[in-house]
Amino acid sequence: MSVRAFIAVGSNIEAERNVGDALELLGQRAQVVAVSRFYWTPALGAPGSSPDFLNGVVEIETELEPRELKRSVLLEVEAELGREHDIEKYAPRTIDLDLVLHGEVVCKEAGLVLPAPEILERPFVALPLLELEPKLVLPGADRPLSELARGLSSSEMAPAELFNARLRRVDRSGKESA
Repeated sequence: MSVRAFIAVGSNIEAERNVGDALELLGQRAQVVAVSRFYWTPALGAPGSSPDFLNGVVEIETELEPRELKRSVLLEVEAELGREHDIEKYAPRTIDLDLVLHGEVVCKEAGLVLPAPEILERPFVALPLLELEPKLVLPGADRPLSELARGLSSSEMAPAELFNARLRRVDRSGKESA
């Protein structure tokens, strides 16, 4: 049975190229339903000393269970794009693909927490997620995400206008459109 899943996407090493490549690779492995706008945000843990991140959210349809989606799709795409997981937590990275929602799954296990706590902590996850699903109620919550995320500030998020314009010109098949 197919479910909707949401993946937070970020990069701060050759960000536009790596995010574009990640979106293409995701599209080869899953049905991409929607892509949010992307934003430039300061790197967490090392603002000013590390390049800004390009962040957004992708919605997919999948029949894979959360762990399988993470292992056989997200981690494989990260590996293909040169992501190193054994480095410092806030180190620059070629690509970061985080499963933040998977249908109605609520899970707190080692290596997998759903819904991801970052949704309520990081505006660059919550706001693109709300763009894709404005009436979203997080699984296990009794209030809409729009209410839960009210205190998050977008003041450090700058729309990646050129990148977003390029995304709008490319259809799902990867071909340029008018």
